[in-house]
Amino acid sequence: MVTFQNRKLLIATKHQKERVIAPILEKELGVSCFIDETFDTDTLGTFTGEIERELDPISTVREKCLRAMELNNCDLGIASEGSFGLHPTIFFVQADDEFLIFIDKVNNIEVLARELSTSTNFNGKQIQSQNELIEFAKEIGFPTHGLILRKSKDENSNIHKGIVDIEILKKTFEELYSKFNSVYVETDMRAMYNPTRMTVIKKATEKLVQKIKSTCPQCQMPGFGITDAKKGLECSLCGSPTNSTLSYIYVCQHCKFTKEEMYPNKKTTEDPTYCDYCNP
Repeated sequence: MVTFQNRKLLIATKHQKERVIAPILEKELGVSCFIDETFDTDTLGTFTGEIERELDPISTVREKCLRAMELNNCDLGIASEGSFGLHPTIFFVQADDEFLIFIDKVNNIEVLARELSTSTNFNGKQIQSQNELIEFAKEIGFPTHGLILRKSKDENSNIHKGIVDIEILKKTFEELYSKFNSVYVETDMRAMYNPTRMTVIKKATEKLVQKIKSTCPQCQMPGFGITDAKKGLECSLCGSPTNSTLSYIYVCQHCKFTKEEMYPNKKTTEDPTYCDYCNP
């Protein structure tokens, strides 16, 4: 039986994510968390575009975790990576897409969790006046949520980040406006300046821990999680297969043991409302 009790675990962050990640991991797994304040996660990409993220989110979060572990000669680590933009299925709604990865080099374990949330204040706007600025600030939850000011959305020089003081906000706006006659304001999506995002990271951590604690029935290795979902739950009226979930597929990454969990949503048929035949 794999145990993580009393092992040191590195959280690869420079944006204070350990505030929500560490308490959960220490309580649930018995690890001792630490961070490396010299490790610069921004080298893999910044939200404001000075450094483009070259890899996809999963590859980025894995690379972030492995780099930090190697630099600290640590065999147990965790990292997170967030993306912001339109929700992939709920169109016209902004979303926060968080990935967390847990890597244990001793036991060759890698566990990934994802939290896709519409709970985000991600936003930005080109503005022409201080009144517009104050209105935008109110809408996104300033000053508990930080702001960024710059000349325009795609201008990567002269960026002012982490603004949480109203007087500094006004002064910075006036300085930029006097130079450029226009200012772009946006939400600071770095975790320490965005409590809403920090809450989503906490949820992702809780999901990750549950996946780590889920062990394979055959070899008892951690990380026995859902790898696929089968559609085809029958319509209660006509019996036709619907797009609703019929079962979850679990596969162990170590021994490849596979398990199918039927009717994971605790229902054996679907309402005809969701049937393409009964309700085309």
